[in-house]
Amino acid sequence: MRNPVRTEAEAFSFVIAVLALFVAVALVGIFLNGWAALVAFVVLAPIIGYRYFRSDPKVVEPAIWDRSRDADGRHRILVVANETVAGRSLRDEVVRRAQEGDAEVLVVTPALNTRIRHWTSDEDMARTAAQLRLDESLAALSKDGIQARGTVGDDDPIQAIEDSLRMFPADEIVVSTHPPGRSNWLEHGIVERASERFDLPITHVVVDLEAEAQRSRTA
Repeated sequence: MRNPVRTEAEAFSFVIAVLALFVAVALVGIFLNGWAALVAFVVLAPIIGYRYFRSDPKVVEPAIWDRSRDADGRHRILVVANETVAGRSLRDEVVRRAQEGDAEVLVVTPALNTRIRHWTSDEDMARTAAQLRLDESLAALSKDGIQARGTVGDDDPIQAIEDSLRMFPADEIVVSTHPPGRSNWLEHGIVERASERFDLPITHVVVDLEAEAQRSRTA
């Protein structure tokens, strides 16, 4: 059984679904009778339960990506990071892995957004901010000799990974977060969820932007 409130988005969606269930049952009871309301609850509650408590399926080949497209033998690295995307620690890890062989790198930056803006489909500011962070990261990687590509992804990092794998048949995934205690992704178990869902090696890189900034000032 999965936890239906592992992320803020899931929690909000779950609350809305439960409220909708009780409103529907109440309306049936008002306009029909108590027995009809009970039947409505018995029918609708399992549907919501299945939607939010079912286990996440393990995504395995070729459900998401097709290895037959990977005919050139290049090692493909999918990097997923948000606020830490331009961090020195992440960049060093990507450079190290990319230089081990002929590698192709795709950097995906999920677009951070507020719940209100998300539900009103107002994502322009979030995507613009994510693109700026991504451009900074790609420019830094280029200076280090890594010609990576990048894209702004879904605000849900798990969905962003899944979307990327449909077009980029990665051999491994690198996920970057803030340190424990300051990372929403760690708080919501993003690294563990990615390991459970995607049948690929996953490396977790912790980027302490405050420490990096301090070292930069004292250097």
